[in-house]
Amino acid sequence: MKNTLYIIQIVISILLIISILLQQKGSGLGSAFGGDSAVYRTKRGAEKTIFRLTIILCVLFLATALANLFIGN
Repeated sequence: MKNTLYIIQIVISILLIISILLQQKGSGLGSAFGGDSAVYRTKRGAEKTIFRLTIILCVLFLATALANLFIGN
């Protein structure tokens, strides 16, 4: 059970890193479509989806970390 949680946590962390890197201003998905302006704008389309996916992955990572903490002892 413990090894399964470790593997799940590693996979979630890799996906979280990828989703965060895709959101960086000046690189990743933002500049791929020509968006590098300093003006505030709303998130639309794929950018909004990646933003929500990042939040979900953060919650899942926290949940697996807490599960590892309680199951590990």
